[in-house]
Amino acid sequence: MAINSARCTALTSEFHRTSAAFGAIPMTQAVARLRAARLALRTKPFIARGSKAERCAGCRVIASHCLCTLRPVLPTHAGVCLIMADIEPLKPSNTGWLIADVVPDTAAFGWTRTAVDPGLLAMLADPQWQPYLVFPGEFVDAARVVTEVQPPNGKRPLFVLLDATWPEARKMFRKSPYLNHLPVLSLQPEQLSNYRLRRSTRDDHLCTSEVAALCFELAGEVRVAAVIDAYLGVFTEHYLDAKHHRPVDLANAVHQRLSDSLTAREGSQASHF
Repeated sequence: MAINSARCTALTSEFHRTSAAFGAIPMTQAVARLRAARLALRTKPFIARGSKAERCAGCRVIASHCLCTLRPVLPTHAGVCLIMADIEPLKPSNTGWLIADVVPDTAAFGWTRTAVDPGLLAMLADPQWQPYLVFPGEFVDAARVVTEVQPPNGKRPLFVLLDATWPEARKMFRKSPYLNHLPVLSLQPEQLSNYRLRRSTRDDHLCTSEVAALCFELAGEVRVAAVIDAYLGVFTEHYLDAKHHRPVDLANAVHQRLSDSLTAREGSQASHF
């Protein structure tokens, strides 16, 4: 469903109002604010799978399986800019949320065909950042494609991720001319996706947090990549345990992997809310 310019402006205003209102709450991050703004503008309730169960507002998992106390936060050199399809921030299974949990320098913007958030344009033009639009190189003019992260003049990498289903992401890529000047970072993953909360027609399609982990690894922030990947595993475990009415085993290999990724190196930089 296309959203006109007036609605895009309203969404931007609501986003900033919500940001101010929740500014004192540590758990609030970019995707949470965008979700709140989207919900405030909806005329009909969003009905997600499992919507009858009470979900934690901080992690979107059914309250009995909340993982907020396990949330890792790491300082990073690179940043992330999520451009999210219309209802993506409303989905409990969205993994862009996990990136915003871990990486403080994450921004999230809603996508529409007819308008663009001024905040997104300002971020892409900010001289501190070197944006990289992450997209498969096979669909892009070869002149735009890069496979390494080497920002010029000391700029910080900014990974621009289209957070959507694959058909939606291709549409967003084609119909967002303001992204046409950006270099396209083409990833070549060596492993198949481990994401188990949604079905995909191709095993080589990664979820958004898996893409982010690969980006940080390319940028040399290996520990951040490992934490994002391990945090996805913990989120998936809690989500599915709640769905199937199983108790959470906090001592299992999935939780241990997150703990190990946090303490592997520079452990003093990691924190939990």
